[in-house]
Amino acid sequence: MSIERDLLQAGMTTLNLPATEIRLMSIERDLLQAGMTTLNLPATDDKIEKLLAFLNLIQKWNKAYNLSGVRDGIEMVGLHLLDSLAVLPHINPGRVLDIGTGAGLPGIPLAIFMPDSDFVLLDSNAKKTRFVQQAIVELKLRNVAVLQCRVEEYHPEQPFNTVITRAFASMVDIQRLTQALIIEGGELLAMKGQPTPQELQAITGQYTVIPLLIPGVDAERCLIKMQTDKVGVWEK
Repeated sequence: MSIERDLLQAGMTTLNLPATEIRLMSIERDLLQAGMTTLNLPATDDKIEKLLAFLNLIQKWNKAYNLSGVRDGIEMVGLHLLDSLAVLPHINPGRVLDIGTGAGLPGIPLAIFMPDSDFVLLDSNAKKTRFVQQAIVELKLRNVAVLQCRVEEYHPEQPFNTVITRAFASMVDIQRLTQALIIEGGELLAMKGQPTPQELQAITGQYTVIPLLIPGVDAERCLIKMQTDKVGVWEK
């Protein structure tokens, strides 16, 4: 499939794009496909197109909205897309809450791969939630909603099967703020770098530290997983 046809499918055109930009988009595609192969994730053309279109939107809006400190599209493939998708095998289907979603990470990449699950993306930053809403519309994601709200003020009618976050606070605070948001037998997933022994010792209940290897990313990553016995009570 040619890069020109791929761009047309994503709603873009090469007519006004410099040759350098077209080559960079082709590199981004190759890195994404190679990374997904490494992660053993099945990828249809439609999923690839949506991920690349999402990446293009982040780059387009980043200048005005400061969505990400990462400016280079090639770096974004690993640090944003593959970093998000690496947690996919650990997410229970059903209702998923992404706290502190920022530019829609990891929620939007996960929602693209889990069309039968319902995602709520939460962030207190109005600019970022406006961008996420636009991305949802342009990518035609019917299983995603975004809310501008602090987690302390969020009181959903139903708890979630999975709550995931890119570790917006200490693990103690994350547990305190999310415990009432998770169903009985549900899970909390905190995406982090390398946790300290002191941080792990402060966790209430059982937990599992799952190392994550992100293709193209040298930094250490892990997923801290906890489960509930019932709503508001962590598994002992």
